[in-house]
Amino acid sequence: MTSPSTRPGPVPTVRELTAAAELSRYAPSVFNTQPWRWRVARGRLALHADPTRQLASTDPDGRLLTLSSGAVLHHARVALAAAGWRVEVDRLPDPADPGLLARLRATGPGGLDVAAARLTEAIPRRRTDRRAFGDRPVPDEVLTGLRAAVEAEGAHLHVVRTDQMPMLAVSTGRAADAELADPGYRGELHRWTHRSVGSGDGVPTSTAVRPAPRRVPLRDYAPGDAAGLAAGADFDRGAAYVILFGDRDDPAGWLRGGEALSALLLTATAAGLSTAPISDTIELAWPRRMMRELLADVGEPYLVVRVGWGPPAAELPAAPRRPAAEVIEVDGDGDGDG
Repeated sequence: MTSPSTRPGPVPTVRELTAAAELSRYAPSVFNTQPWRWRVARGRLALHADPTRQLASTDPDGRLLTLSSGAVLHHARVALAAAGWRVEVDRLPDPADPGLLARLRATGPGGLDVAAARLTEAIPRRRTDRRAFGDRPVPDEVLTGLRAAVEAEGAHLHVVRTDQMPMLAVSTGRAADAELADPGYRGELHRWTHRSVGSGDGVPTSTAVRPAPRRVPLRDYAPGDAAGLAAGADFDRGAAYVILFGDRDDPAGWLRGGEALSALLLTATAAGLSTAPISDTIELAWPRRMMRELLADVGEPYLVVRVGWGPPAAELPAAPRRPAAEVIEVDGDGDGDG
């Protein structure tokens, strides 16, 4: 009688893992800072925060940095699932190393995952569209699907009601005014909107939208400069505004919130919708409290997202992305996990 085999099962090659990390670079991030680093080893990926890219004035607690990193983590997860691999995720695995945000370990073949393939196909097509959305409302069944996608990642989604829109608009506008009055914020805004050619990051003027009347104000990424895009003839009348929120306000919650954000954005993109995250309302404590009131104090707000039917995405310039070599390190011996 032969004994059971103790040989490990098949795992993705370093090349396959690197491909997933490369695709994840399309994930959104605050000011397009892309504040993450990947380390690739045999069968494993390790995700690290890049503290040199944290916004000291706009994001002193690292809330948005961690949300952004959660989005890149989810992008990599769905890319591996679409490639046919099961993955286990160990989030914040080392208390002594808070910069190590997650380890992903492939546990074997997972078969065909049609849902993951659909999201993966949406990754390079997704854009943050700051232009105005049209009058056509987002169907209830689509919003239900977005809520399900968020809840599958351990977070929650609140659709802002009509009677709550004035509070959202006022809090967003006042938050923007308060930040522009802060020299530290203005310095960070200038730094990340006036990047050198070829930097692969930041918000270039070509993707900024000129100010125009909107239901909820949008951040002005080119104050005093000539933004490259017009808002368009619409006024966001049909747009839905949703608040992504969770049960905790700490790095573990923010990381899961970022994964839920990615699920929301990719699900919306796959459905043909346009999206634009709005973070002004959570960057300062008092607007964040107002968002908590909109949630009836049942959770911690992570981000607001505008969802709707926008102009053709093909007319929207792609945001720059850092070269893979700057954000992905391949372990030479194949054994390290970061």
